Amino acid sequence: MPVAGRAPLALCQICPGPENNAVQKSNVITDGLIPGNNSDKVRGGTPKGRLMRFLWPQLLWLLFALPALVACYWYALRRKNRVAVHYPSLMLIREALGAGARWRRHLPPALFLLAVAAAIVAMARPTASVILPADQSTLIMAMDVSRSMLATDVEPSRISASQAAAKAFIDGVPRNIRIGIVAFAGTASVVQTPTQNRDDLLAAIDRFSLQRGTATGSGLLVALSQLLPDAGIDLESILYDNAYYRFGVITRDSGAARIDRDRKSEKAAKKTFTPAVPGSYASGAIILLSDGRRTTGPDPLEAARMAADRGVRVFTVGFGTRDGGTIPGFEGMGFYVRLDEETLKAVANITGAAYFHAGTAADLRKIYQSLNTKFAMERQETEVGALFSALATLLLVMAAGLSLLWFHRSA
Repeated sequence: MPVAGRAPLALCQICPGPENNAVQKSNVITDGLIPGNNSDKVRGGTPKGRLMRFLWPQLLWLLFALPALVACYWYALRRKNRVAVHYPSLMLIREALGAGARWRRHLPPALFLLAVAAAIVAMARPTASVILPADQSTLIMAMDVSRSMLATDVEPSRISASQAAAKAFIDGVPRNIRIGIVAFAGTASVVQTPTQNRDDLLAAIDRFSLQRGTATGSGLLVALSQLLPDAGIDLESILYDNAYYRFGVITRDSGAARIDRDRKSEKAAKKTFTPAVPGSYASGAIILLSDGRRTTGPDPLEAARMAADRGVRVFTVGFGTRDGGTIPGFEGMGFYVRLDEETLKAVANITGAAYFHAGTAADLRKIYQSLNTKFAMERQETEVGALFSALATLLLVMAAGLSLLWFHRSA
């Protein structure tokens, strides 16, 4: 188990499929304080590049009534001009007023017209993607504690640098956000259940114990079960449903376990599950840090799809130089370890999050700082109809006020 003195809460090892799974190339944003969403839409549904959308767009057809109002106003002016021609004294009064008075007579009606337009837009219920205080309540950190973290291509070592950066991240997260920690190597375990107690979190990081193997999918699934404890994610069923790889050996479960599994699958079948929009879960996220390739456990891409179906974003951090490094082995032998960026990019892409690469300890600290900003302020879609209603009211009051002030009559 990855953590000394603690029994694993859940071990997730199922058939990972072919080792060389094809993965999509990620188009995630890897810089900037607020990482972008990898799908064509930001969370909430507003397409990228579009400033606003409307929940009731059919009401926008009422805007075509505005030209009719202009035509009515123009017709009323024409009638007044005809009266002025019949009574020349009125023409003399009009010329005496000057050009300033002539344009002032059109300002209140113009403001009234703008007020009507703003009111129609407000009725169409516009929504916009704006930056607001994030409503995150829980973050789960899934951290790789495999022996590859002993590599010294990142000084002083990958594990020491990751522990220091994780502690700094925890200190910078707003205090109202709960944080949980999952450690994974050959298996995955919960090091610390979600809590707001920062001292417990820092102590949990200090308890990391390196083990053989890298079960990235296991770590992701255990983290998902901690983030969504009421989602009905049956880790035990996942564990025994299929054959799985462990250090290149395929193992299958027993017949007794299969019978018990069938009973559980019948119960699970009764529960209906409707997939959510990827990245739509607003109350939490997962941050997964890994430095190597999966050697055991479930396919991380399948685990990512489970997270995406529940709307959970998985921000992935690839730690270590792209050239890789060596770790000490038995009898003076060393082992070469290398980062699997493609899989980490695909996990972030599937879940609508972002991938980051940290080649140095300083890079990792900067990434965690940017994630702190991400979880403090976040781009969200919200209705802005109230703004247009307020604008319509203001314009209407201005039109009425100027009309009374200048002409002692309503607009």
